Amino acid sequence: MFSRNLLALVGGAVALALVSTQPAFAQDADSVGGGGVRTESDRASGTIRGESVLPGRVGGGRRGQAQENRATRNRAAPPAPPTPEQILAEAQALVTASASTCSVTEAIQPGVDPEQRKIYEAACAEGPGLILIAATPPQAFDCLELAGTAATARLRDPAADVGQQCLLPANQNGLTVIGGWARTAGVSCTVDEAIAIGKSDEDNIVYEVGCAGVDGYWLEKVGTGWKLQDCLQIASVGGTCRFTTAQEQADGFEPKLAGTDAAACDVTQVRLMGQNANGRFYEAKCAAEGEGYIARINAEGVTQQIYPCATAQRIGGGCRFTPAPAAPAPTE
Repeated sequence: MFSRNLLALVGGAVALALVSTQPAFAQDADSVGGGGVRTESDRASGTIRGESVLPGRVGGGRRGQAQENRATRNRAAPPAPPTPEQILAEAQALVTASASTCSVTEAIQPGVDPEQRKIYEAACAEGPGLILIAATPPQAFDCLELAGTAATARLRDPAADVGQQCLLPANQNGLTVIGGWARTAGVSCTVDEAIAIGKSDEDNIVYEVGCAGVDGYWLEKVGTGWKLQDCLQIASVGGTCRFTTAQEQADGFEPKLAGTDAAACDVTQVRLMGQNANGRFYEAKCAAEGEGYIARINAEGVTQQIYPCATAQRIGGGCRFTPAPAAPAPTE
């Protein structure tokens, strides 16, 4: 059974504060009416505190100008900013040093962290992109994990500080990447929403996918494969799928009743009751007043048996949505 004890993704440890890389420019303090501070007007007129600036005195003569020119020539020029090719190469070197898997196709260097270590964002040829920190050893953070952490934090507080996020257009690909993994795991629906939602007790990242018009799934990478659980399973152990509605679950379940004694049921509610060696047991409530069924479905998803709620009290505690009618009172 899948654990519901999800840890927060990455957490505060990866809240990367981006420090602006804009140069600080010295500003002249202007004053109105004194205080001994030179104004722009003073400099333009060549006066200091009302005195004329004479040749040979500070700031006025040719000798002072020549000294200033020599100092300007001797001042070291600022280093040229790195080229896109250099940034890409530096990002790829950090990927390799951090033992991450990514063939970098694009990279930017948006700034530095509070310890003045360079931050890089890398887009990868396959899979999610990365935020990289030029630390010792280098650190790498999955863009999908960061986005999932941010989404969870904003659900609690829309104004939450979510730290450094991936900005490259190529890294806004969570639906494509997670949807592809879901198809590999066996999901056949049209995936219309996807996000990383936390970690399992085994420290594996868990993703949720929403499906168009039917039940969604939780997806967990386990070893070289995937563990897949539909949202009816998640709900049966107290979990919640944010991308799946009760109506989608009912609409997705209704086709499983085709060709059975419950084929005419217009399903309005469904729940997973439990399972045993014979299959899973679901309760379905119908739109018709007082009509409901328990369906036993095998591992291949085929309905094997139908039990009307009116006579199914001994199966899993009976129906909740459509309780069996009360037994008639004994006659005297």
